[in-house]
Amino acid sequence: MRIVDPFIKELEFEAVSIRKMLARVPEKDFGWKPHPKSMSMGQLASHVADTLSWVKLILEQPVMNMGEGEYKPWLATSTAELTAHFEKHLAEALAALDACSAADMRKKWALKSGDAVYMNEPRTTVMRGVIINHLIHHRGQLSVYLRLRDVPVPSIYGPSADEAS
Repeated sequence: MRIVDPFIKELEFEAVSIRKMLARVPEKDFGWKPHPKSMSMGQLASHVADTLSWVKLILEQPVMNMGEGEYKPWLATSTAELTAHFEKHLAEALAALDACSAADMRKKWALKSGDAVYMNEPRTTVMRGVIINHLIHHRGQLSVYLRLRDVPVPSIYGPSADEAS
């Protein structure tokens, strides 16, 4: 088994519930926030849909410097745009992983802002923490947002109160 295979399988597995979650985000609630300090539902859903856009960058570049304006948060304008954006970046992420060697996965990747270094870790660690765990965390938040807006929550790892299977 290649070093990238578990990441590919896990992203494919997690994509099933993320896809369902994003498809249920109501456009009328894009501006809704559960708390003044929280992201709006549109911002959070956009972040979930966009997280996989980082994979190609992480695998192809040794560093990302936020202080140089390399990353601009993406914001969807519709539910259809959320799902299309997610699907596009899922396909790109899976292809980038499939093309990545074990040696490349062991190389370090840095996240910086100006001269401040936030992270300088092997790409395997970055894939787990910055991509997969991060994506799962925000999908969980999104499930709470949906519940608070009385939108049926899809099953994730087992049945939800709204979906038996």
